[in-house]
Amino acid sequence: MSTKGSLLKEDFFIHAAGHKLRVRKLTQPENDGQDDRPTLVFLHEGLGSIEMWHAFPEVLLEETGCNGLVYDRWGHGKSDPIDVQRTLRYVHDEALDTLPEVLKNSGVDDTILIGHSDGGSIALIFAAEYPESVRGLITEAAHVFVEEITLEGIRQAVQAYQTTDLKEKLARYHDSNTEAIFRAWCETWLSLEFKHWNIEDCLPRVTCPVLAIQGEDDQYGTEAQVEAIARRVAGPATSLLIPDCAHIPHKEATDRVVEEMTVFILTLL
Repeated sequence: MSTKGSLLKEDFFIHAAGHKLRVRKLTQPENDGQDDRPTLVFLHEGLGSIEMWHAFPEVLLEETGCNGLVYDRWGHGKSDPIDVQRTLRYVHDEALDTLPEVLKNSGVDDTILIGHSDGGSIALIFAAEYPESVRGLITEAAHVFVEEITLEGIRQAVQAYQTTDLKEKLARYHDSNTEAIFRAWCETWLSLEFKHWNIEDCLPRVTCPVLAIQGEDDQYGTEAQVEAIARRVAGPATSLLIPDCAHIPHKEATDRVVEEMTVFILTLL
């Protein structure tokens, strides 16, 4: 166990949905009677990992006084490698099978979910199915349906993977998992069948407060994504479009995102 600032950091492995996954707990050193605060659970993007959040979770935990949980999904970071072809329901499988076990095996039952891209979609599906476990939900650049801009952005990422140092950059986080997780991501999204992927039907069952964030210059989606989330969830919802910001708001507009998320979270407390 180590510390960053005043937070205690603990990395460990658990088994969830048949796979060994790496988990990181970030804990306030003194609870000061705040045991009733929910845990902020960070769900990474389609090519993400624990480390690819960088210092953002710690910053948000320091601002809110909450504890945090981050994990590498199957095939990502230091978790078990993907050894089978990914199904078109991989986001649903993560939300309905893996995430519940991750939370249970990590001792977490009261959450505010913070999901980036794929992680935001996973958070929405989980909140629809397990409303009693979610006090609030924040999405960043989440997808609820497939747009042509999304597919074009992925095609450009494939080109960059083949012609630039993108593979080497990803390998810093995924090591021997890099090739398999990149192929699983791009081949699934670019398959003909995946064009019809849509999770809007689950949104009316999301009853907790929602903050939906997106960059105005997101290369993987338009504002139609956050508009659909805000319009269709049953709970109170706020959509936020950030100017001069692309697909990673917590990196590209950190101060604004920390401020907006902190206000949202403290209101829930």
